[in-house]
Amino acid sequence: MSDKTITEAAKAIAYQQALKYINKDPEENIPKLLNLLEKFDLGGQITNQVRTVRSAIQDKDNNWSKLLFSLWTDVDDGVRTRLFENFVINASMLGSPRQQQLSRKEGCNIPWAILMDPTSACNLKCQGCWASEYGGGMNLTFEEMDSVITQGKKMGTYFYLFSGGEPMVRRDDIIRLCEKHPDCAFLAFTNGTLFDEAFADEMLRVKNFVPALSIEGFKEATDNRRGEGTYDKVIATMELLKRKKLPFGISLCYTSANTEVIGSDAYIDHMIELGAKFAWFFTYMPVGVDAVPELMASPEQRAHMYHTIRSWRNTKPIFTLDFWNDGEYAGGCIAGGRCYLHINANGDMEPCAFIHYADANIRKHSLLEGYKKPLFMQYYNNQPFNDNMLMPCPLLDNQDRLSDMVTASGAKSTDLKAPEDVNALCGKCHNAARRWAPVAEELWEKGGKHRTKAHVREKAKAR
Repeated sequence: MSDKTITEAAKAIAYQQALKYINKDPEENIPKLLNLLEKFDLGGQITNQVRTVRSAIQDKDNNWSKLLFSLWTDVDDGVRTRLFENFVINASMLGSPRQQQLSRKEGCNIPWAILMDPTSACNLKCQGCWASEYGGGMNLTFEEMDSVITQGKKMGTYFYLFSGGEPMVRRDDIIRLCEKHPDCAFLAFTNGTLFDEAFADEMLRVKNFVPALSIEGFKEATDNRRGEGTYDKVIATMELLKRKKLPFGISLCYTSANTEVIGSDAYIDHMIELGAKFAWFFTYMPVGVDAVPELMASPEQRAHMYHTIRSWRNTKPIFTLDFWNDGEYAGGCIAGGRCYLHINANGDMEPCAFIHYADANIRKHSLLEGYKKPLFMQYYNNQPFNDNMLMPCPLLDNQDRLSDMVTASGAKSTDLKAPEDVNALCGKCHNAARRWAPVAEELWEKGGKHRTKAHVREKAKAR
């Protein structure tokens, strides 16, 4: 299969022409394009969404209108165009249908995105970071990462993320990958301390790389967890990227110690002022033998983030995503290749960045072979793990579902430094799961329960 079929190539050209039309005068032409989309939506599949977007952008004080038009005022024209083509056109409009078709044909999950670790090395040692358990001695070669991307594109995957370790330790190779695959969108979860003027210029050159900077509070909280001086370095990176008109976001892990800070209007307003266009929220997971379970957010704190992030979506000009509390929009757990998977720096194909068990390795198996191995098939056959989409995770929210899948598949711990028994890992989450369940049930009754079991399962299998 070629990267793009004739039909896909024709559609891509049409989408690109539409983008050029928008770029000429976004305020005038976006509404015109929306009107055209609604006119030709004979089946009514997108009419409601079109009307919602139109209503938002017609109000210049609307937060979504502010965010949308800031992409033309705050972002380099070439970068914005390239990212739109790669993320919206290639990864979503063209890639998603191909993934779904192949998933049905092969009877397994085909991911929308792939997260991989170029290295296990890091220039920091943050409290409670599971990545530190791997140690700094593992690396994926450029050729291995290139092979992953090449294989992925043939199956419709055009979005690639990097973590670690600290991925920017391998920043030269990341730029080489961006350059070799100009049709893909790349993102790195980074501590933000290794950026400089020269690398920002490289980002401007390749145009398809976006960082998500890890920052988990103001100066005192960040420096306490990540080391003295870290906060100032991250802020300096934000200022550099904003000056260069390079888009960036933030990656936030809410814990028992910082939820009230990063879940405050004052904090998110400060991040928006610094230039962040998106915020990806995670909750602390007690992964690794040296993990600190006390850092897990309480049910009250998790509920606070549930309500807060939904409020921000109506008020703040920033795109937000909560990988646990947004399960109702994603049809439950997105791991195991359903939407994404994780490849660690040793080449192990893990279902999730927080699930360090595997029965496939890219050095021995193709991506498709890995997707069809027992552990990933356990995910495929069992997703969603709960009819309540506010309890999506097989580790954090559903007692022993992960241990059952790992045991059934024969998968092994991928932590070479200190392998963790899956039953011990799940045991650390039992109390959190029991305490969250009644809160999640109440929220589900008030919110997304209208999504029936049949609908949820159909959605979960769609990818």
